[in-house]
Amino acid sequence: MVFDCHLRTTSPAIRPQLQSARYVKQAAAGMVVALAVSLAPATGAAAVTPPQCASPAGGGPLWVTADCVDPKFNRPVIDSETDVATPVPHRKVSGHFEGTDAKFNIYLPSKESWEGRFFQKLYPLQGPEASAETIAFAASSGGYAVQTSNSAGYRIDAAAAKFSETVAAEYYGKSDGKIYGYAYGGSGGSLQTIGAIENSVGVWDGAVPYVVGLPTSITNNYFSRSFARIVLKDKAPQIADAVSPGGSGDPYAGLNDAERQALDEVSKLGLPLRAWEDYGYAIGLTHPQGLQHFAPTVRGIDPTYADDFWSKPGYLGTEQSALGQVIREAKTDHTSTIVQVNRDAQNVPTSLVLDNVPVIKDPVGFDYTVHDADGTVIGRVSGSLDPATKIFTIAKETPAKVLNSIDAGDSLRMDNRWFIALSSYHRHQVPTEPGYDAWDQFRSADGTPIYPQRAREIGPLVTRSVTGGGTHTGKVNGKVIMVNSLIDSDAFSWHGDWYAQRMKEALGENYDSNVRQWFNDNADHLDDTVVGSGLSGPNYTARIIDFRPSLQQALRDVSAWAEKGIEPPKSTKYEVNDGQVSVPANAAIRGGIQPVVDLTAGGQTRIEVKAGQPVTFTAKIQAPPKTGKIVAADWDYMGTGDFAPASLGKAGQAAEVQGTFTYTKPGTYYPGLRAKSERNGDTSSGFAQIQNLDRIRVVVH
Repeated sequence: MVFDCHLRTTSPAIRPQLQSARYVKQAAAGMVVALAVSLAPATGAAAVTPPQCASPAGGGPLWVTADCVDPKFNRPVIDSETDVATPVPHRKVSGHFEGTDAKFNIYLPSKESWEGRFFQKLYPLQGPEASAETIAFAASSGGYAVQTSNSAGYRIDAAAAKFSETVAAEYYGKSDGKIYGYAYGGSGGSLQTIGAIENSVGVWDGAVPYVVGLPTSITNNYFSRSFARIVLKDKAPQIADAVSPGGSGDPYAGLNDAERQALDEVSKLGLPLRAWEDYGYAIGLTHPQGLQHFAPTVRGIDPTYADDFWSKPGYLGTEQSALGQVIREAKTDHTSTIVQVNRDAQNVPTSLVLDNVPVIKDPVGFDYTVHDADGTVIGRVSGSLDPATKIFTIAKETPAKVLNSIDAGDSLRMDNRWFIALSSYHRHQVPTEPGYDAWDQFRSADGTPIYPQRAREIGPLVTRSVTGGGTHTGKVNGKVIMVNSLIDSDAFSWHGDWYAQRMKEALGENYDSNVRQWFNDNADHLDDTVVGSGLSGPNYTARIIDFRPSLQQALRDVSAWAEKGIEPPKSTKYEVNDGQVSVPANAAIRGGIQPVVDLTAGGQTRIEVKAGQPVTFTAKIQAPPKTGKIVAADWDYMGTGDFAPASLGKAGQAAEVQGTFTYTKPGTYYPGLRAKSERNGDTSSGFAQIQNLDRIRVVVH
């Protein structure tokens, strides 16, 4: 038998005594263990049935309190308990919510290291298995880790968080006192984290959303970068050179009117200009769908958009302008005759031989549709075209019904009409909610949209499905530290400012006592998992720092803030101008927690030398006041991301290091210095060593 386990360990005044017993349940998969909790109040009175979690009056997301029971995730079952030695000794408690496919894991470190808190990472695509880093960090920070298999919303996480406290209270023998909880998540996980801290009370005491997404992020951030891909692909290398260290600083130089307009458009929407240094990633040249992986969602919701784009006024498909001409020239809509169908041993078509193929500038984003001899549509096929051989190779995703109907003499239509049209979908998604200044470029003087607007805003629809119905009201119920990146191509930097403004409106004079926002310079959207996959472009670690130490410090600071009232360092000072976020060069003025590095050679950020001529570099490093001490510095003279330790004296708030290197071969190099600071000057700490770097350009003749 399985009992409802819903009680959250709160204050002694409202917490019943916990009397635990274990039961064995026979399941199809084998033996599972259910933790049953008897809810007999300390006074001996009859147990009071806890309320069911419900939406507030007038509707909205489910409101979760410390003591309510989720109507769906209300029967947690422990499947196994295991003592694990790595990455730190801990008890792993694995389970699921009966009647659902939701799973959870609770990682309980030793009783000696636990300080009465837990940390819970949220992300819509994660499984229940936490990484070694997640487990070790929680333990090193006096907490246990909780993780769920989560696809949408915060309800699974809230139910697991509350149940974890029951498990922890029993494991640690804690019969009184509060257990503190902290949620954190990045990208899609930031949406869930914001949904969680806005729509619950008493479940988590603080939250750290990082690389923050907004209701407009999907699909606009991706499709607008796809727009830049179409218009600016050929000029991307020169834009990259301009924004790279020691470059001209003028990315518009050498662009024609249409190209300047496109760069201005995507920059105002928030694509960081400095992100163009890795233009392959920024404009999706390395992305298999050309940044339009949400295209099926839009096509399903707005099926007439492409036809309207290519036929009605107000769209670039018909606009008589230089930019409209570029867009039309990018379109391919061609029909070829199938002269031969190649089949496998089972007579299933594997490839099609065509009579002719068009000139294709960019193979991404094509639809392939088979028509019979009289023009009737047979269906869409998936696959790839080789223009040199005129052979279309059919992919396994093609429906059998279509495959069985293909024959020689049929025709194959290949077109990128939807791909090109969706690249400017952002023009027709001007937010109706105030505060989205990035879309002012698409508004007339009276605030009305310049271009035709589609019937529905797609971004908020997608976002609500991820948040669990939350709408970014800013009404947070706990301490919040946001951690964002200044070179983020996926969740633009101004997103943090937008949500900070929502919290200011909601919290009023209580904003500063509950919220911080820290920006990381030389950081983007990606974490170590993505970097390791090779999707992050060449010499990634030479250009981009790891923002996870800042996230770790934010979690430690938000817990000290909630539990002990210790205020964290002040927010980073910044300005937002035309979608671009900038920060002061001076560490003391900038604030936040990231150290600032200033690297020069002969006082310059660009120098030209002869091969064999020694170059002396000087790096000045400074941490913002009261945020920590400089504990490490590393040289990367070749600009390849292969760092070697620099000579650094005693840890302090500021440091200056020098190094000399001789380049033996002509070429252009981007040497850099990476520095790290730690709150207490601990050089051996495996966590929360905050990074930054600086780079210059050396041209060797």
